[in-house]
Amino acid sequence: MASLCAGFSNMRADDVDDFIKARMEERHITGLSLAVIQDGKIVKAQGYGFTDKSGRTAVTTETLFQAGSISKPVAAVGALRLVQEGRLSLDADVNTQLRSWKVPENGFTKEKKVTLRRILAHSAGLTIHGFAGYATNAPIPTLVQVLNGVKPPANSSPIWVNVTPESTNRYSGGGYVVMQQLMIDVTGKPFPEYMRDAVLKPLGMTNSTYSQPPPPALAALTAAGYAASGEEIKGRWHVYPEMAAAGLWTTASDLARFAIGVQQAYAGDSDVVLSQAMTRQMLTAQFPQLSKSDGLGLFVLGNGKVIQFFHDGRNAGFDGLMMAYTNGNGAVVLINANDNNGAIRDIVRFIAKQYGWRASEAESLWLKERGLQPASG
Repeated sequence: MASLCAGFSNMRADDVDDFIKARMEERHITGLSLAVIQDGKIVKAQGYGFTDKSGRTAVTTETLFQAGSISKPVAAVGALRLVQEGRLSLDADVNTQLRSWKVPENGFTKEKKVTLRRILAHSAGLTIHGFAGYATNAPIPTLVQVLNGVKPPANSSPIWVNVTPESTNRYSGGGYVVMQQLMIDVTGKPFPEYMRDAVLKPLGMTNSTYSQPPPPALAALTAAGYAASGEEIKGRWHVYPEMAAAGLWTTASDLARFAIGVQQAYAGDSDVVLSQAMTRQMLTAQFPQLSKSDGLGLFVLGNGKVIQFFHDGRNAGFDGLMMAYTNGNGAVVLINANDNNGAIRDIVRFIAKQYGWRASEAESLWLKERGLQPASG
C-alpha cells in the first residue's frame, strides 16, 4: 500500500510540474515559486525557471518575490494581534490613536468614522486602490507624505474619505497605509520590526521581510520583476513604502506557513499569534450587506464546515495568489511577471483538481459572477 501511495504522489507531482512548465512557457513567465499544503503540511515546495532572463540563477524555495497585496492579510494579523492585546480597537475611531497623521474630517466622517474593522474589510470609504511603487534610484517619500499625497516625492493622490464609511464596499490599499501608520504610532516601532517580531518569526516566516528596500543580504535573493510587455522593471523591482498594503518580500513556502498558521488557529490547535476566536472573526464576512466575501484582511468564501480564504497580489513585475481552506489544504503561487491571462489561477485550479479539493457552492457562485471557473470540478 505504501508503494502505491508513493507512486500516486510522484505521478501527481509530475503532472503539476508539467502543467506549470507548460504555462510558464506559454505565458513567458521567467520564474515561479510554488508551495502546496495538504492536511496542514507543506507537501510540495519548489522553484521553477530563473530569477531573471539571463538564466544564470535558478529560482529556489528561498528566492524572494514581492507579494503585492498579499501583504495585506499578513499585516492584518499584526493589527489583530494588537486588538487581541487590548492596544487597538476594531471599532474605535482610528483618529483617537493616530499621532503622526490624522484622517481628514469632512462631511462623510461626520456620523460614521474610520475604524480598523472598516479598513480591514474595505468599507471605510477611504481612497486609493493601489500603489505604483518607486524606482530604486528615486527619492522615497515618508509614510506621512504618502498619506498626504500630491506633493513629490509622493506619486499618489491623498488618502481621504470620499464616501460615508460602511455605506459601500470598495477595495482600498490606502486604508492599509492608514493602518500601517496606526500600528507604528501605537507600538512605537518601525513597521518591519514590529511585523518581524509579532507575526513573521512566530509563524516561521524566516525568509520574509517588510523592509523596503530589503537589506543587501536579502536583496541578493530577490527575483527581478517583469511587466506584462516582458520588459524588466528598471532596477529589478520597485520600492514600496506602503508596506502594509504592498511591501512584503516573501517566498511561497513562507506564505504557506502563514496560511497553515491561520488554519491551526481557526481549528484551535495553535494560538502562537492569534486566538481561535480572533481568527474565526478574521474569516467571517464583516459587513455581509455590503460584501459576503470580505473578512478582516482576507477574502472568504463559504459559511459551512469548510471556509476558503485567499488573497491575490500584484506589484510592478510580480503577481501572486494564496488560496487555502480551513480543512488544512491550500496552495501559493508567486511569479516574477505581470500576467493578464490567468496563468496563476489556472495553476491553482489544476493543483486543486490533482489533490482532490472540492470547490464550495459559494465559491462557484462567487467565481461565476466574475466570469471565472471554480478551482475544481
